[in-house]
Amino acid sequence: MAHIPEVELTARQGAGDDHRLELGAKPALIVVDVTLGFTGSEGVGLEAAITEYPNACGPAAWEAMPAMAALIELFRGKGMPIVYTRADTGGQDYTGRASRRMGRRPGGVPPGFGDFPSAIAPRSGEWVLAKTRASAFFGTPLSVYLTRERVDSIVICGGLTSACVRATAVDACSNGYDTFVVDDACFDRSPFAHGSNLFDLGAKYAEVLSLDELAEKWRPA
Repeated sequence: MAHIPEVELTARQGAGDDHRLELGAKPALIVVDVTLGFTGSEGVGLEAAITEYPNACGPAAWEAMPAMAALIELFRGKGMPIVYTRADTGGQDYTGRASRRMGRRPGGVPPGFGDFPSAIAPRSGEWVLAKTRASAFFGTPLSVYLTRERVDSIVICGGLTSACVRATAVDACSNGYDTFVVDDACFDRSPFAHGSNLFDLGAKYAEVLSLDELAEKWRPA
C-alpha cells in the first residue's frame, strides 16, 4: 500500500487490526464490474479510455487483468462458485442517478459498456448478476444464491476499489461472511483511492491479500 503513510501502517499493526482469516470449505468468488464501461479498451491511455467510457479506469484495470484472470482460473480449477456482476443500466433508469453515474451521453449508454473483456469473460454456468447499486448484495438475490450453494466465505476482485468493491466487501462482512479482497486483482482510476480503501477494508471488514497469498491458503499444510 504505497500511498499509505508508514506511521499509519505501523499504528494499525500495533492495534492488531490486520485480519488473518481462513478460507472456508466452500468460498465463492465475486468478480465486481469488470466490464468495458469500467476498464476501457485494452492498450489505450486513461484520457482515451475516459473519452470512450466516462467511468473507465484505463491502464490500471488492464494491469490488474492478469491477476483477475488467474484468480478466476484458480476458482474454476477448484470447482468453486463464481459470480460476475455488472451494472444494470436499464434498471438504473428507474432507481435514479443513472445518467450521472453511468456517464450517460445523449444517445444513451456507450456501446459495449456491459461487455466483459475476453481475458475474464464468464463461461456457461457462471452467474452474471445485474445490479443497480454499488453493492452486489443490495436489491439482488445474491444472498439467496450463497445460502443455497452453502458458501461460507467470500473472495472479491474487480473494480472500482473505492466504490463497488468496497461496498460489496462491507456488505459481505455485514452478512456474516469471512471476506477476502485480493489487492492485485482490484483496480481504481485513482491510486490514492485504491490504496486508502484497501487500507480501510483491511482494518475493519476483510483480509486484504495478494493473489499468491490467497493461493497459499489453499495449499495443503
